[in-house]
Amino acid sequence: MKNLVLTILLSIASLAAMAQKGIIRGTVLEGSTGEPMFGVTVIIEGTSTGAVTDFDGKFEIKTAPGTYNVQASFISYAAVTITGVEVVDGEVTILDRIIMQEDVEQLAEVVITAEAIRNTEEALQTVKRKSANVLDGISAASFRKIGDGDAGAAAKRVTGVSVEGGKYIYVRGLGDRYTKTTQNGMDIPGLDPDRNSIQIDVYPTNLIDNMVILKTFTPELPADFTGGIVNIETKDFPEEKILDVSFGMEYNPSMHFNNNYITYDGGSTDWLGYDDGTRGLPTNVDLNNIPTPLNAQSDQEVANLLNQFSPTMGVRSETSPMNYSFGLTAANQFELKNGHNIGYLFTGNYKNNTTFYDDAFYGEYQNDLNDRSRLDFQRAFNQSGIQAENNVLLGGLAGLAYKTDLSKFRLTVMRLQNGESTSVSAEILDDQEASGKSGYTGISEILEYNERKISNVFLNGEHHLGDNKWTIDWRGSTTWSTQEDPDIRQTAFTRINDNLRFAAGAAGNPTRIWRELDEINVVGKVDVTRDLEMFGNDAKFKFGVSQIYKERDYRIVDFNVNFLNGEQLDWTGSGLEVWTNETVFPAGNVFLVSGFSNPNPNEYNANATNTGVYFSTEFSPIDKLKAIIGVRAENFVMRHSGRDQGAASYIRSRVASGATMEEAIGEVKADEGLGRVLDNDIVLDALDFFPSVNLIYGITEEQNLRLSYSKTIARPSFKELSFAQIFDPVSNRIFNGGLFAIGNWDGNLVETRIDNIDLRWELFMGRGQTYSISAFYKSFDNPIELVRIPQQRTNVEYQPRNVGDGQLFGMEFEFRKALDFISPNWSVNGNVTIVESIVDMQESELINRRANAREGEVIDETRNMSGQAPWIINAGLAYNNFESGFDAGLFYNVKGETLVIVGGGLDPDVFSQPFHSLNFNMNKTFGAKQQWVVNFGVSNILNDKLEQFYKRAFSNLDNSPDATFQRLNPGMAISAGVKYSF
Repeated sequence: MKNLVLTILLSIASLAAMAQKGIIRGTVLEGSTGEPMFGVTVIIEGTSTGAVTDFDGKFEIKTAPGTYNVQASFISYAAVTITGVEVVDGEVTILDRIIMQEDVEQLAEVVITAEAIRNTEEALQTVKRKSANVLDGISAASFRKIGDGDAGAAAKRVTGVSVEGGKYIYVRGLGDRYTKTTQNGMDIPGLDPDRNSIQIDVYPTNLIDNMVILKTFTPELPADFTGGIVNIETKDFPEEKILDVSFGMEYNPSMHFNNNYITYDGGSTDWLGYDDGTRGLPTNVDLNNIPTPLNAQSDQEVANLLNQFSPTMGVRSETSPMNYSFGLTAANQFELKNGHNIGYLFTGNYKNNTTFYDDAFYGEYQNDLNDRSRLDFQRAFNQSGIQAENNVLLGGLAGLAYKTDLSKFRLTVMRLQNGESTSVSAEILDDQEASGKSGYTGISEILEYNERKISNVFLNGEHHLGDNKWTIDWRGSTTWSTQEDPDIRQTAFTRINDNLRFAAGAAGNPTRIWRELDEINVVGKVDVTRDLEMFGNDAKFKFGVSQIYKERDYRIVDFNVNFLNGEQLDWTGSGLEVWTNETVFPAGNVFLVSGFSNPNPNEYNANATNTGVYFSTEFSPIDKLKAIIGVRAENFVMRHSGRDQGAASYIRSRVASGATMEEAIGEVKADEGLGRVLDNDIVLDALDFFPSVNLIYGITEEQNLRLSYSKTIARPSFKELSFAQIFDPVSNRIFNGGLFAIGNWDGNLVETRIDNIDLRWELFMGRGQTYSISAFYKSFDNPIELVRIPQQRTNVEYQPRNVGDGQLFGMEFEFRKALDFISPNWSVNGNVTIVESIVDMQESELINRRANAREGEVIDETRNMSGQAPWIINAGLAYNNFESGFDAGLFYNVKGETLVIVGGGLDPDVFSQPFHSLNFNMNKTFGAKQQWVVNFGVSNILNDKLEQFYKRAFSNLDNSPDATFQRLNPGMAISAGVKYSF
């Protein structure tokens, strides 16, 4: 009995002793390379308590509460001592980055205060200074200091970067086609599968280890970018326990609590970002041959079909809510009995945003064909009125990591669910003075819902072999994404003799459209690195392989509202009166006619494989010069199954006359004049080699001169390389896939191949300060641009096409400077990019432009590249006081007038106008343990508008009057949020 009591007392004492301990965690980096150091001894001075860093350069020390000096030492390196490290019972003290310098001159011991090690940006600066790439970025240490809630907010602080809509990153002014976003180094499609970039605002900053923007290519990277790659690296082992809850809200006076806001009756789960089936297609029905009053066996058969559709065809008014969001984050790591570590992380986020534009405008203008002396544009079509949107984003990310002495494994699962409901009520005007226009006015109501889902599973293993000289890193990722536009409803009334009617030759009959997209993306890669010695210096040899497989299914189904015997009621202009018990057949005369056909020209299956192999070597042939030389090979094959409108029409007619589907398809394939049919046919097939040479000369320890050359590529997307015709009811514009042969376009859309040259001088100073000047040149072979189709005059239609070869010359100036003459807490940063882009116009484009030139107008033979801003300015003034937990900043961004749609001929070019974005952000921490964080922000302080204009450009008359293509006023918004850490 005494032994049992003694055992219990000893156990309690042992547990009490364990409970009275804190933890010191940190990372040690090699000063000349910025890489983790393996085998560094880290001890508490005056004790034998310590640890040895692992292959990630990380260490963990458990000790009793108190204030200590911590020393890191390694053979041939100057020891580093961090003074004043405070350890608190049951908590984790983090030493973000400890940098060790080689002791070539028997340097004295380096002493740093714990406060300095927490505030320093030296680690990221070291990585930037020694990186093989031209890069910029932001680290986990900065996230903690600046308090930004998500990656979208944090990215605005990175020089050389602009963030579109708080979601999509653009680098050096190059648009989405030339900028790529990766997660943990792997391709991952975003919520919009036609973009290279994922919505970065879905990533909370406390789960990001770092976010790096690479501006030059090296062979281990995918080759399909030229502006930059944005890589978001999520944490695997959180340094400390995290349990955070957050709430935020945003108020825009021009949008929120507005009684003129419009919406419509959707599903019961819209608030969760998905449709509950209210907008679903009818079931157990042959969509190619639906029952109508003209072919059905009974009236009840027609009624059963019509009753499966939502009766809502119009908008209603209500008061608009303000934006709000919630977040929950939990993460921690534990040491197991075998000495290995296991970590977990979980985050859940919910955002509900409402936008309201009471003066949304979409316009179509032309050159006047009858009066060549007229310099202003002829109005063709205008749509103006109310546009209201409610966007819901529900996201979750869970991760598990396991670490042994020489290996690390990561498993991450991510799910994003996004639903956006759009309502439009607008006046429409079709001007008969314009070419191809019938002339009418009317009222249009549009109901749209877009649902997007992404599910991603990521698995990664990292292994260190042979005294840490060999590193094998393998990664696998599978992503399932869907995008649905269920039951897009457009109800457009035409004014006829002061009455409102549905007129097929004018605004048309009401329509209902369904669009469905399913895609799978499977990625695997293995990278092998060997540390060795060349020319008496440390060197690396890398090689690896990768495989990407993507497959997409897409289709469009549409129905038109018809009226039995052409009889209509006296409409008042509300879509809500169209589909009621009294108007729908059999009580009324409203019924549906299917626009679906078999085969469906707006249905396709496409797949792509990309096999990559690379090798590179990093070495220093002479003192101060580092060379990274290598080559990447990618074998890319895209296949497509689909057909154009002509082929689909011919096949339907032949099947109707008794031929089999196979016979009809065979006839089309034998005679291209009947149309085009593809059955898993190859539409892109190329083996490309992408050489890369990066030279870095270290002028001093703080200065670099970089020179790089590389080849990269930009490939068309599944959507662009298809026969699909996609109508946007909100803007009243149509997208045509690039496989369509229209006019002088042969339907042969190919890749864009790019040569890149970069020259950069950079100076790094303490506390994250830097200066740099860059010059870059890019040559584009067959660039892809969105072009207005000149042959289509009744509708506004666009198509991606290869245009003439292009060139781009640019200069970039960056700086980040502490304002010590005011206070060490103040800093200023800025970035100016100036770009001259030139595209040689193809003969067909020149002919179109010259045929419609004004009197005395001389057309240039070159023009700007579509999507390339001529200049960009980023600037920021920031105050950061870590001790008081307060930071604030004023950030400004603007880019110059940019060509967005290539016109020519009848249709003018379209340019986006500079949007002067000025935003303020403030964060403050409170509480004994700084557990409360409050943030406040104001966006679009200048209350600027988002505008695009038609302009007469690339001639001697480029100062002619403009006309509006699109105008939205986002207004100024005020936001506030709070986060509590348990």
